[in-house]
Amino acid sequence: MSSSDIKENVKKHYAGIAVQPPSPKASSCCGPTPCGCDSRNADLSDAYSRLPGYVPDADLGLGCGIPVEIAGIKPGDTVLDLGSGAGNDVFVARHLVGETGRVIGVDMTEEMIRKAESNKSRLGYGNVEFRRGEIEDLPVEADTIDVVISNCVLNLVPNKIRAFAEIYRVLKPGGHFSISDIVLTGELPPALAADVAMYAECVAGALQKEDYLARIRAAGFSGVEVQREQRVPMPEETLLRFGITAEAARFTVWSITVVGQKPGN
Repeated sequence: MSSSDIKENVKKHYAGIAVQPPSPKASSCCGPTPCGCDSRNADLSDAYSRLPGYVPDADLGLGCGIPVEIAGIKPGDTVLDLGSGAGNDVFVARHLVGETGRVIGVDMTEEMIRKAESNKSRLGYGNVEFRRGEIEDLPVEADTIDVVISNCVLNLVPNKIRAFAEIYRVLKPGGHFSISDIVLTGELPPALAADVAMYAECVAGALQKEDYLARIRAAGFSGVEVQREQRVPMPEETLLRFGITAEAARFTVWSITVVGQKPGN
């Protein structure tokens, strides 16, 4: 499966969610059930709802963590959210940066951008901006961002080396990131790893945990550390589609939230 095929399938998957969004209570980490994993998103939505700046209409239940909560965002910061969807993390970050700060959301799915813009227009925020673009080629100038956040998105990017390089490029010297994502330990069965739907649902495109962290460090980041980690059980019906039982599975899916810094000031 080529990178362009992967991106088109991912766009189609998330466009469908944007047009007819599920209830967060009935969602999993990458879309409406049945999905590749179950990250207890009801708990995540409940946790988000307690955060100042939370906008229920922007929460589609697609995350696998709460990266904004530990991102160290300060008043006046410029924040970039990668794979911003309907704007869930953007609006929480906007509360943290205050009127003197700025938040930019980037998403490659046109339908998600439209939904986010609709939410922004209703709220009347002047220091929030949504841009259509790809994480491997961000529509953001170099050395302009204080904090990068992302929630369960980088596993969907075909060229993760390029993605981490782009994060490094746009951050100011001394800037940092907080990213929640899906990673693996153990090898996926070939049929599951090659499945288009499982890629869009955040499993087939996930890296091994140590490979994921190694690629971040190779991009030049320092202080790379997993701040939060939780095992993500896969539904039995999903495993059975590929002839696997839970007892026989030789891999584990994890949600991690990792932080790191671009060396500098």
